[in-house]
Amino acid sequence: MTAPAPKISFVSLGCPKALVDSERIITKLRAEGYELTKTHAGADLVIVNTCGFLDSAKAESLDAIGKGMAENGKVIVTGCMGAEPEQIREAYPGIAAITGPQAYESVMNAVHDVAPPLHNPFLDLVPEQGVKLTPRHYAYLKISEGCNNRCTFCIIPKLRGDLVSRPLAEVMREAEKLVKAGVKELLVISQDTSAYGVDLKYAPSPWGDVDYRTRFLDLAKALSTLGVWVRMHYVYPYPHVDEVIPLMGEVAASGGMVLPYLDIPFQHAAPNVLKAMRRPAHQEKTFQRIEKWREICPDLAIRSTFIVGFPGETEEDFEELLSFLTAAKLERVGAFKYEPVRGATANDLGFEAISPEVQQKRYDRFMRHQQPISAKLLQRRVGQRIKVIIDEAGPTVSKGRSIWDAPEIDGSVYVASRRPLRAGDIVSVKIERADAYDLHGVAV
Repeated sequence: MTAPAPKISFVSLGCPKALVDSERIITKLRAEGYELTKTHAGADLVIVNTCGFLDSAKAESLDAIGKGMAENGKVIVTGCMGAEPEQIREAYPGIAAITGPQAYESVMNAVHDVAPPLHNPFLDLVPEQGVKLTPRHYAYLKISEGCNNRCTFCIIPKLRGDLVSRPLAEVMREAEKLVKAGVKELLVISQDTSAYGVDLKYAPSPWGDVDYRTRFLDLAKALSTLGVWVRMHYVYPYPHVDEVIPLMGEVAASGGMVLPYLDIPFQHAAPNVLKAMRRPAHQEKTFQRIEKWREICPDLAIRSTFIVGFPGETEEDFEELLSFLTAAKLERVGAFKYEPVRGATANDLGFEAISPEVQQKRYDRFMRHQQPISAKLLQRRVGQRIKVIIDEAGPTVSKGRSIWDAPEIDGSVYVASRRPLRAGDIVSVKIERADAYDLHGVAV
Protein backbone atom coordinates (compact mmCIF):
# COMPACT_ATOMS: atom_id res chain seq x y z
CA MET A 1 0.00 0.00 0.00
CA THR A 2 1.39 3.40 -1.02
CA ALA A 3 1.85 5.93 1.78
CA PRO A 4 -0.07 9.20 1.38
CA ALA A 5 1.87 12.13 -0.05
CA PRO A 6 2.93 14.82 2.45
CA LYS A 7 0.51 17.75 2.57
CA ILE A 8 1.63 21.40 2.54
CA SER A 9 -0.52 24.37 3.52
CA PHE A 10 0.80 27.48 1.74
CA VAL A 11 0.17 31.16 2.57
CA SER A 12 1.32 33.80 0.06
CA LEU A 13 1.42 37.45 1.15
CA GLY A 14 2.68 40.65 -0.44
CA CYS A 15 3.05 41.99 -3.97
CA PRO A 16 2.80 40.22 -7.36
CA LYS A 17 6.58 39.72 -7.32
CA ALA A 18 6.20 37.68 -4.11
CA LEU A 19 3.31 35.80 -5.72
CA VAL A 20 5.65 34.68 -8.51
CA ASP A 21 8.10 33.45 -5.85
CA SER A 22 5.24 31.46 -4.31
CA GLU A 23 4.36 29.95 -7.69
CA ARG A 24 7.96 28.81 -8.17
CA ILE A 25 8.09 27.18 -4.74
CA ILE A 26 4.73 25.47 -5.24
CA THR A 27 5.86 24.21 -8.65
CA LYS A 28 8.92 22.63 -7.00
CA LEU A 29 6.71 21.11 -4.29
CA ARG A 30 4.33 19.56 -6.82
CA ALA A 31 7.26 18.30 -8.90
CA GLU A 32 8.42 16.36 -5.85
CA GLY A 33 5.01 14.85 -5.19
CA TYR A 34 3.78 17.07 -2.34
CA GLU A 35 0.06 17.76 -2.10
CA LEU A 36 -1.36 21.20 -1.34
CA THR A 37 -4.13 21.73 1.17
CA LYS A 38 -6.12 24.83 2.09
CA THR A 39 -6.19 24.09 5.82
CA HIS A 40 -3.32 24.17 8.32
CA ALA A 41 -4.85 21.48 10.52
CA GLY A 42 -3.87 18.05 9.25
CA ALA A 43 -1.10 19.35 7.01
CA ASP A 44 2.43 18.02 7.45
CA LEU A 45 3.82 21.55 7.20
CA VAL A 46 2.83 25.20 6.76
CA ILE A 47 4.84 27.57 4.55
CA VAL A 48 4.30 31.33 4.89
CA ASN A 49 5.74 33.60 2.17
CA THR A 50 5.96 36.94 3.97
CA CYS A 51 6.05 40.64 3.08
CA GLY A 52 8.41 42.84 5.09
CA PHE A 53 8.18 46.21 3.37
CA LEU A 54 5.91 48.14 5.78
CA ASP A 55 5.15 47.66 9.46
CA SER A 56 1.52 46.89 8.58
CA ALA A 57 2.73 44.17 6.17
CA LYS A 58 5.04 42.76 8.84
CA ALA A 59 2.13 42.64 11.27
CA GLU A 60 0.04 40.74 8.71
CA SER A 61 2.94 38.32 8.16
CA LEU A 62 3.42 37.73 11.89
CA ASP A 63 -0.31 37.12 12.26
CA ALA A 64 -0.22 34.53 9.46
CA ILE A 65 2.79 32.84 11.05
CA GLY A 66 0.99 32.82 14.41
CA LYS A 67 -2.05 31.12 12.90
CA GLY A 68 0.18 28.50 11.32
CA MET A 69 1.89 27.83 14.64
CA ALA A 70 -1.39 27.67 16.54
CA GLU A 71 -3.22 25.42 14.06
CA ASN A 72 -0.30 23.23 13.00
CA GLY A 73 2.95 23.90 14.88
CA LYS A 74 5.36 23.20 12.00
CA VAL A 75 5.99 26.39 10.03
CA ILE A 76 8.63 27.46 7.51
CA VAL A 77 8.90 31.20 6.83
CA THR A 78 10.28 32.65 3.60
CA GLY A 79 10.02 35.95 1.71
CA CYS A 80 11.08 39.51 2.43
CA MET A 81 10.51 39.41 6.19
CA GLY A 82 12.74 36.35 6.32
CA ALA A 83 15.70 38.56 5.44
CA GLU A 84 15.50 39.91 9.02
CA PRO A 85 14.67 36.77 11.03
CA GLU A 86 15.24 38.14 14.55
CA GLN A 87 11.72 39.57 14.89
CA ILE A 88 10.18 36.28 13.76
CA ARG A 89 12.32 34.16 16.11
CA GLU A 90 11.52 36.48 19.01
CA ALA A 91 7.77 36.13 18.43
CA TYR A 92 7.82 32.42 17.54
CA PRO A 93 10.96 30.63 18.76
CA GLY A 94 9.60 27.27 17.63
CA ILE A 95 9.68 28.13 13.90
CA ALA A 96 11.05 25.20 11.87
CA ALA A 97 13.10 27.34 9.46
CA ILE A 98 13.41 30.90 8.10
CA THR A 99 14.75 31.79 4.65
CA GLY A 100 14.98 35.09 2.77
CA PRO A 101 13.33 36.08 -0.52
CA GLN A 102 14.07 34.12 -3.71
CA ALA A 103 15.73 31.38 -1.63
CA TYR A 104 13.91 28.56 -3.39
CA GLU A 105 16.50 25.86 -2.73
CA SER A 106 16.74 26.82 0.95
CA VAL A 107 12.97 26.53 1.25
CA MET A 108 12.98 23.08 -0.36
CA ASN A 109 15.85 21.89 1.85
CA ALA A 110 13.88 23.00 4.92
CA VAL A 111 10.76 21.22 3.61
CA HIS A 112 12.78 18.02 3.10
CA ASP A 113 13.99 18.20 6.72
CA VAL A 114 10.50 18.62 8.19
CA ALA A 115 8.42 16.56 5.76
CA PRO A 116 10.52 14.34 3.47
CA PRO A 117 9.04 13.86 -0.02
CA LEU A 118 7.35 10.71 -1.16
CA HIS A 119 8.70 10.66 -4.68
CA ASN A 120 6.67 8.86 -7.31
CA PRO A 121 7.35 9.73 -10.96
CA PHE A 122 3.94 8.37 -11.98
CA LEU A 123 2.12 10.73 -9.62
CA ASP A 124 4.33 13.81 -9.76
CA LEU A 125 2.70 15.37 -12.79
CA VAL A 126 3.38 19.12 -13.04
CA PRO A 127 2.16 21.24 -15.95
CA GLU A 128 4.98 22.46 -18.16
CA GLN A 129 4.25 26.09 -17.32
CA GLY A 130 4.44 25.37 -13.57
CA VAL A 131 1.77 25.90 -10.91
CA LYS A 132 0.07 29.32 -10.98
CA LEU A 133 -1.82 31.09 -8.20
CA THR A 134 -3.59 33.47 -10.60
CA PRO A 135 -6.67 32.57 -12.67
CA ARG A 136 -5.87 30.51 -15.76
CA HIS A 137 -6.28 33.40 -18.22
CA TYR A 138 -3.63 35.78 -16.85
CA ALA A 139 -0.20 35.40 -15.26
CA TYR A 140 2.58 37.55 -13.84
CA LEU A 141 5.86 37.39 -15.75
CA LYS A 142 8.82 38.40 -13.57
CA ILE A 143 11.72 39.66 -15.68
CA SER A 144 14.25 40.54 -12.98
CA GLU A 145 15.00 40.48 -9.27
CA GLY A 146 16.27 43.28 -7.02
CA CYS A 147 16.71 46.99 -7.70
CA ASN A 148 19.53 49.51 -8.24
CA ASN A 149 17.50 52.50 -7.02
CA ARG A 150 18.05 53.78 -3.50
CA CYS A 151 14.75 55.45 -2.63
CA THR A 152 14.94 56.58 0.99
CA PHE A 153 11.57 55.07 1.96
CA CYS A 154 12.36 51.62 0.56
CA ILE A 155 14.40 48.66 1.84
CA ILE A 156 13.80 46.35 -1.14
CA PRO A 157 17.49 46.47 -2.24
CA LYS A 158 18.46 45.38 1.28
CA LEU A 159 15.96 42.53 1.15
CA ARG A 160 16.32 41.43 -2.47
CA GLY A 161 19.66 42.86 -3.57
CA ASP A 162 20.66 44.83 -6.66
CA LEU A 163 19.10 44.35 -10.10
CA VAL A 164 19.55 40.90 -11.63
CA SER A 165 17.86 40.63 -15.04
CA ARG A 166 16.80 37.36 -16.64
CA PRO A 167 18.10 36.93 -20.21
CA LEU A 168 15.40 37.78 -22.75
CA ALA A 169 15.34 34.30 -24.26
CA GLU A 170 14.71 32.76 -20.82
CA VAL A 171 11.82 35.16 -20.19
CA MET A 172 10.36 34.40 -23.61
CA ARG A 173 10.52 30.63 -23.08
CA GLU A 174 8.47 31.04 -19.90
CA ALA A 175 6.04 33.40 -21.62
CA GLU A 176 5.57 30.97 -24.51
CA LYS A 177 4.78 28.11 -22.11
CA LEU A 178 2.20 30.27 -20.35
CA VAL A 179 0.52 31.20 -23.63
CA LYS A 180 0.42 27.56 -24.72
CA ALA A 181 -1.29 26.77 -21.39
CA GLY A 182 -4.11 29.22 -22.12
CA VAL A 183 -2.89 32.52 -20.64
CA LYS A 184 -4.47 35.48 -22.48
CA GLU A 185 -2.72 38.30 -20.58
CA LEU A 186 0.88 38.61 -19.41
CA LEU A 187 1.57 41.13 -16.64
CA VAL A 188 5.25 42.10 -16.80
CA ILE A 189 6.63 42.82 -13.33
CA SER A 190 9.91 43.61 -11.58
CA GLN A 191 11.11 46.24 -9.13
CA ASP A 192 12.12 48.52 -12.04
CA THR A 193 10.90 47.21 -15.38
CA SER A 194 12.43 49.99 -17.49
CA ALA A 195 15.90 49.20 -16.07
CA TYR A 196 15.64 45.67 -17.45
CA GLY A 197 18.96 44.45 -18.82
CA VAL A 198 21.17 47.30 -17.63
CA ASP A 199 23.08 44.90 -15.36
CA LEU A 200 23.73 42.62 -18.34
CA LYS A 201 24.78 45.60 -20.49
CA TYR A 202 21.82 44.77 -22.74
CA ALA A 203 23.52 41.56 -23.85
CA PRO A 204 22.29 39.80 -27.01
CA SER A 205 19.72 37.09 -26.30
CA PRO A 206 18.38 35.60 -29.56
CA TRP A 207 14.91 34.09 -29.49
CA GLY A 208 13.33 32.39 -32.46
CA ASP A 209 14.81 33.80 -35.65
CA VAL A 210 15.38 37.29 -34.26
CA ASP A 211 18.52 38.70 -32.65
CA TYR A 212 17.05 40.47 -29.63
CA ARG A 213 18.98 42.23 -26.88
CA THR A 214 18.15 42.02 -23.17
CA ARG A 215 16.47 45.41 -22.85
CA PHE A 216 13.01 46.91 -22.30
CA LEU A 217 12.19 47.76 -25.93
CA ASP A 218 13.32 44.40 -27.33
CA LEU A 219 11.39 42.52 -24.65
CA ALA A 220 8.23 44.47 -25.51
CA LYS A 221 8.71 43.68 -29.21
CA ALA A 222 9.28 39.99 -28.53
CA LEU A 223 6.27 39.67 -26.21
CA SER A 224 4.06 41.44 -28.75
CA THR A 225 4.53 38.51 -31.14
CA LEU A 226 2.80 36.00 -28.83
CA GLY A 227 -0.73 37.15 -29.66
CA VAL A 228 -1.82 37.91 -26.07
CA TRP A 229 -2.28 41.08 -24.05
CA VAL A 230 0.99 42.37 -22.57
CA ARG A 231 0.73 44.84 -19.66
CA MET A 232 3.73 46.76 -18.31
CA HIS A 233 4.03 47.35 -14.56
CA TYR A 234 6.49 49.34 -12.38
CA VAL A 235 7.96 51.42 -15.18
CA TYR A 236 10.14 54.40 -14.28
CA PRO A 237 9.86 57.32 -16.75
CA TYR A 238 13.37 57.03 -18.17
CA PRO A 239 13.88 58.62 -21.62
CA HIS A 240 14.17 55.24 -23.38
CA VAL A 241 10.60 54.38 -22.33
CA ASP A 242 9.57 56.72 -25.17
CA GLU A 243 10.62 53.98 -27.62
CA VAL A 244 7.94 51.58 -26.37
CA ILE A 245 4.99 53.98 -26.72
CA PRO A 246 4.64 53.50 -30.53
CA LEU A 247 4.15 49.76 -29.90
CA MET A 248 1.26 50.64 -27.60
CA GLY A 249 -0.20 52.89 -30.27
CA GLU A 250 -0.41 49.89 -32.59
CA VAL A 251 -2.99 48.12 -30.39
CA ALA A 252 -5.93 50.00 -31.88
CA ALA A 253 -4.30 50.69 -35.25
CA SER A 254 -3.14 47.22 -36.30
CA GLY A 255 -3.81 44.73 -33.54
CA GLY A 256 -0.56 45.04 -31.62
CA MET A 257 -0.56 43.43 -28.22
CA VAL A 258 1.50 45.71 -25.94
CA LEU A 259 -1.38 47.40 -24.17
CA PRO A 260 -1.57 51.21 -23.98
CA TYR A 261 -1.04 51.10 -20.22
CA LEU A 262 1.86 52.16 -18.03
CA ASP A 263 2.12 51.65 -14.28
CA ILE A 264 4.54 54.39 -13.16
CA PRO A 265 5.12 54.91 -9.41
CA PHE A 266 5.61 58.71 -9.37
CA GLN A 267 5.29 58.74 -5.52
CA HIS A 268 5.05 62.57 -5.30
CA ALA A 269 5.26 65.77 -7.35
CA ALA A 270 6.84 68.40 -5.06
CA PRO A 271 10.59 68.74 -5.83
CA ASN A 272 11.47 69.02 -2.11
CA VAL A 273 9.76 65.74 -1.29
CA LEU A 274 11.06 63.96 -4.38
CA LYS A 275 14.58 65.02 -3.50
CA ALA A 276 14.14 63.70 0.06
CA MET A 277 12.80 60.46 -1.40
CA ARG A 278 15.72 60.30 -3.85
CA ARG A 279 13.34 60.21 -6.79
CA PRO A 280 13.56 62.12 -10.11
CA ALA A 281 12.53 65.68 -9.23
CA HIS A 282 11.98 67.29 -12.64
CA GLN A 283 8.22 67.78 -12.76
CA GLU A 284 8.37 69.81 -16.00
CA LYS A 285 10.21 67.00 -17.81
CA THR A 286 7.67 64.49 -16.48
CA PHE A 287 4.80 66.60 -17.89
CA GLN A 288 6.59 66.91 -21.23
CA ARG A 289 7.14 63.17 -21.39
CA ILE A 290 3.49 62.38 -20.58
CA GLU A 291 2.30 64.87 -23.23
CA LYS A 292 4.66 63.35 -25.80
CA TRP A 293 3.43 59.83 -24.98
CA ARG A 294 -0.20 60.87 -25.40
CA GLU A 295 0.57 62.50 -28.74
CA ILE A 296 2.02 59.20 -29.97
CA CYS A 297 -0.63 57.03 -28.29
CA PRO A 298 -3.81 59.03 -27.49
CA ASP A 299 -5.41 55.97 -25.87
CA LEU A 300 -2.59 55.57 -23.32
CA ALA A 301 -3.71 55.08 -19.71
CA ILE A 302 -1.28 55.87 -16.91
CA ARG A 303 -1.72 54.51 -13.40
CA SER A 304 0.42 55.65 -10.51
CA THR A 305 0.81 55.52 -6.77
CA PHE A 306 1.70 58.35 -4.41
CA ILE A 307 2.83 58.67 -0.81
CA VAL A 308 1.21 61.35 1.37
CA GLY A 309 2.63 62.48 4.70
CA PHE A 310 6.29 61.80 3.92
CA PRO A 311 8.56 63.30 6.64
CA GLY A 312 8.96 67.02 6.06
CA GLU A 313 6.04 67.28 3.60
CA THR A 314 4.62 70.78 3.98
CA GLU A 315 1.12 71.99 3.15
CA GLU A 316 2.67 73.74 0.14
CA ASP A 317 4.25 70.45 -0.99
CA PHE A 318 0.92 68.68 -0.67
CA GLU A 319 -0.88 71.40 -2.63
CA GLU A 320 1.74 70.97 -5.36
CA LEU A 321 0.89 67.27 -5.47
CA LEU A 322 -2.82 68.07 -5.93
CA SER A 323 -1.94 70.52 -8.71
CA PHE A 324 0.06 67.79 -10.42
CA LEU A 325 -2.97 65.49 -10.34
CA THR A 326 -5.12 68.21 -11.91
CA ALA A 327 -2.62 68.84 -14.70
CA ALA A 328 -1.47 65.26 -15.37
CA LYS A 329 -4.99 63.77 -15.56
CA LEU A 330 -3.84 60.26 -14.69
CA GLU A 331 -6.44 57.59 -15.40
CA ARG A 332 -5.79 55.42 -12.33
CA VAL A 333 -4.31 56.67 -9.06
CA GLY A 334 -3.69 55.15 -5.65
CA ALA A 335 -2.27 56.63 -2.47
CA PHE A 336 -0.56 55.39 0.68
CA LYS A 337 0.01 57.11 3.99
CA TYR A 338 3.73 57.09 4.73
CA GLU A 339 4.88 54.39 7.14
CA PRO A 340 8.40 54.45 8.61
CA VAL A 341 10.19 51.24 7.65
CA ARG A 342 12.90 49.95 9.96
CA GLY A 343 16.23 50.27 8.20
CA ALA A 344 15.03 52.84 5.64
CA THR A 345 17.20 55.92 5.05
CA ALA A 346 14.15 58.18 5.40
CA ASN A 347 14.24 57.59 9.16
CA ASP A 348 17.57 59.40 9.43
CA LEU A 349 16.98 62.43 7.20
CA GLY A 350 16.14 64.68 10.15
CA PHE A 351 12.78 65.82 8.77
CA GLU A 352 9.79 66.28 11.07
CA ALA A 353 7.37 63.37 11.08
CA ILE A 354 3.82 64.11 9.90
CA SER A 355 1.20 63.24 12.51
CA PRO A 356 -1.25 60.42 11.74
CA GLU A 357 -4.11 62.92 11.92
CA VAL A 358 -2.56 65.16 9.25
CA GLN A 359 -1.67 62.12 7.15
CA GLN A 360 -5.27 60.93 7.22
CA LYS A 361 -6.64 64.36 6.29
CA ARG A 362 -4.22 64.64 3.36
CA TYR A 363 -5.04 61.13 2.22
CA ASP A 364 -8.78 61.93 2.26
CA ARG A 365 -8.20 65.21 0.38
CA PHE A 366 -6.02 63.39 -2.16
CA MET A 367 -8.70 60.79 -2.90
CA ARG A 368 -11.50 63.39 -3.08
CA HIS A 369 -9.37 65.45 -5.48
CA GLN A 370 -8.60 62.55 -7.81
CA GLN A 371 -12.06 60.97 -7.91
CA PRO A 372 -13.72 63.50 -10.24
CA ILE A 373 -10.64 63.43 -12.49
CA SER A 374 -10.87 59.65 -12.88
CA ALA A 375 -14.67 59.81 -13.27
CA LYS A 376 -14.43 62.42 -16.05
CA LEU A 377 -11.83 60.36 -17.90
CA LEU A 378 -14.02 57.26 -17.66
CA GLN A 379 -16.96 59.17 -19.14
CA ARG A 380 -15.02 59.37 -22.40
CA ARG A 381 -15.58 55.64 -22.84
CA VAL A 382 -19.39 55.91 -22.83
CA GLY A 383 -20.66 55.09 -26.32
CA GLN A 384 -17.40 53.42 -27.36
CA ARG A 385 -16.89 49.79 -28.29
CA ILE A 386 -13.92 48.40 -26.36
CA LYS A 387 -12.23 45.05 -25.81
CA VAL A 388 -12.83 43.45 -22.41
CA ILE A 389 -11.26 40.34 -20.88
CA ILE A 390 -13.68 38.45 -18.62
CA ASP A 391 -12.44 37.66 -15.11
CA GLU A 392 -15.65 36.37 -13.49
CA ALA A 393 -18.50 34.91 -15.52
CA GLY A 394 -22.08 35.50 -14.36
CA PRO A 395 -25.50 34.27 -15.51
CA THR A 396 -26.47 37.61 -17.08
CA VAL A 397 -23.72 40.07 -16.04
CA SER A 398 -20.02 39.20 -16.04
CA LYS A 399 -17.10 41.11 -14.56
CA GLY A 400 -14.10 41.96 -16.68
CA ARG A 401 -11.39 44.50 -17.45
CA SER A 402 -10.53 46.76 -20.34
CA ILE A 403 -7.07 47.17 -21.85
CA TRP A 404 -6.69 50.09 -19.42
CA ASP A 405 -7.29 48.06 -16.26
CA ALA A 406 -4.94 45.70 -14.41
CA PRO A 407 -6.38 42.95 -12.18
CA GLU A 408 -7.07 43.74 -8.53
CA ILE A 409 -5.72 47.31 -8.58
CA ASP A 410 -7.79 49.11 -11.23
CA GLY A 411 -11.45 49.32 -12.14
CA SER A 412 -13.78 46.77 -13.70
CA VAL A 413 -16.14 46.53 -16.65
CA TYR A 414 -19.52 44.94 -15.94
CA VAL A 415 -20.75 43.21 -19.09
CA ALA A 416 -24.37 42.25 -19.73
CA SER A 417 -24.70 39.44 -22.26
CA ARG A 418 -27.41 37.21 -23.68
CA ARG A 419 -24.89 34.50 -24.48
CA PRO A 420 -22.86 32.79 -21.75
CA LEU A 421 -19.37 34.20 -21.22
CA ARG A 422 -16.40 32.38 -19.72
CA ALA A 423 -13.43 33.59 -17.71
CA GLY A 424 -10.68 34.41 -20.19
CA ASP A 425 -13.00 35.37 -23.05
CA ILE A 426 -12.05 38.62 -24.77
CA VAL A 427 -15.25 40.26 -26.00
CA SER A 428 -16.28 43.49 -27.69
CA VAL A 429 -18.41 45.61 -25.37
CA LYS A 430 -20.44 48.75 -26.02
CA ILE A 431 -20.12 51.01 -22.97
CA GLU A 432 -23.45 52.44 -21.81
CA ARG A 433 -22.50 54.20 -18.58
CA ALA A 434 -19.64 54.94 -16.20
CA ASP A 435 -19.35 55.65 -12.49
CA ALA A 436 -16.36 56.86 -10.47
CA TYR A 437 -14.25 53.76 -11.03
CA ASP A 438 -16.06 51.23 -13.24
CA LEU A 439 -17.70 50.89 -16.65
CA HIS A 440 -20.96 49.15 -17.56
CA GLY A 441 -21.85 47.86 -21.00
CA VAL A 442 -23.33 45.20 -23.26
CA ALA A 443 -21.49 42.48 -25.19
CA VAL A 444 -21.89 43.02 -28.94
